[in-house]
Amino acid sequence: MMKTLVNTIRKLGWCIRLYLLYVFFTLPKWRSLLSNGVNTVRPLTSYMAKVVLIMVLVVSVTLPVYAQEILWKELKAKTDTLYQQEQYSEAISVGKEALKIAEETFGSTHPNVGTSLNTLALLLQTRGKYAEVEPLYRRVLKIDEKILGRDNPKVATALNNLAGLFRAQGKYAEAEPLYKRVLKTDEKVLGPAHPNVATALNNLALLYQDQGKYTEAELLYNRALKIDEKALGSEHPNVASTLTNLAGLFQARGKYAEAEPLYKRVLEIAEKALGPEHPNVASALNNLALLFQARGKYAEAESLYNRALKIYEKVLGPEHPNVASTLNNLAGLFRARGNYAGAESLYNRALKTDEKVLGPEHPNVASTLNNLALLYQAQGKYAEAEPLYKRALKIYEKALGTEHPKVASTLNNLAGLCQDQGKNAEAEELAERAKEIRSK
Repeated sequence: MMKTLVNTIRKLGWCIRLYLLYVFFTLPKWRSLLSNGVNTVRPLTSYMAKVVLIMVLVVSVTLPVYAQEILWKELKAKTDTLYQQEQYSEAISVGKEALKIAEETFGSTHPNVGTSLNTLALLLQTRGKYAEVEPLYRRVLKIDEKILGRDNPKVATALNNLAGLFRAQGKYAEAEPLYKRVLKTDEKVLGPAHPNVATALNNLALLYQDQGKYTEAELLYNRALKIDEKALGSEHPNVASTLTNLAGLFQARGKYAEAEPLYKRVLEIAEKALGPEHPNVASALNNLALLFQARGKYAEAESLYNRALKIYEKVLGPEHPNVASTLNNLAGLFRARGNYAGAESLYNRALKTDEKVLGPEHPNVASTLNNLALLYQAQGKYAEAEPLYKRALKIYEKALGTEHPKVASTLNNLAGLCQDQGKNAEAEELAERAKEIRSK
């Protein structure tokens, strides 16, 4: 009979179990039983039955919560694994389920909910779904500020993620105060010479560089470099990262002679610290190749691109976004050298890779479409170029907003195509729209 009763209770819903507990502990009869001991007239087994029932009720209420926590941890681990395997669609699906379990189990303002929100936001951002990302990052920030206060490194991280999203969308005015707050928080909490401060300086400098504020950016890069070299040593990966940014700034300003030794130093650091076949080495090779290409050193650039491509394909696999990026760069070199057939083949392979891995509406896809359209335009294949420009424009507008610099750039390209075709009125309208975006 006891076993039957216990099994019956286990089948009850949580709410009914809680109500039964309430009855046990609040009605006078049971309060008397628990406070005054066993009635000597009744058998001892009757008392023990009541105690067992109370224990079963308590365990049956608390155990599912513990099980839910285990489930959340398992889903979180699975999401992380899928992300590392670059199975982004599957990772997003599991990440959403993990968030749902976290909210049901811990409540909407628990740190674990913040963790799930942040993971999901990063995944969606990887897929270029920026509109879905912003409310998630804002929720993370709100949770962290409530639990930890405004001046906390974890809050600074949440601010940094949100600022990075705004920067990717070209919302520079919204990103700048967030980056500055991150810098102020890190300086206050960690001290002005902490590596996190150098990271914050780097991010703010990148934002200034995007806006053409080169003088301000260079000052911040140099300060970040000084901090990292002192705190971490001259051959640390963080130093290499800052050197890369500074070299990129010099390259953007046409100071190729100043950029080259920095890129070479980055390559040397990466090879020494990580080995000759690490993805960071491939990245350094790509950057140096881009510089050589800009200087017209095509043979040297091609050799570096091919070495970078070989590393990425070996370490990351042939269908990785980094492979697609390198294919794009190599195709651009072929286009510059007049090897249109070779360029077209590489652009199409890059496009196929990005569409498969990142999805057909990712900004990287739009970038490759733009490049392929430019190639067709250079060959006078206007009919093939036009739909590619228009598709790229549609992707950028959806993912980044209608006033992003990449939208302006694509409008300019499309205007140039219209002009080549003698569609002067349409070309003028597109060019004017691009001009309006850039003036804001």
